[in-house]
Amino acid sequence: MTVYHGSITEYLASRNNISQRKAMDIYYKSRLSEQIQAGQYGIENMDYKYLAEDLIDNEPELFAD
Repeated sequence: MTVYHGSITEYLASRNNISQRKAMDIYYKSRLSEQIQAGQYGIENMDYKYLAEDLIDNEPELFAD
């Protein structure tokens, strides 16, 4: 399984009741995005929901208005 960035951003938007555009902005500013792109820790093979929840838990500053 390979993570599709769109799946993560769609989940973030739905889960946090934010626009898709805001979700994309959050995702592309995150350490998670950098790690997936770099192929670090094999996380590109993890479930997108797990990764989105990890982003919410570990980078809450990105969700502040």
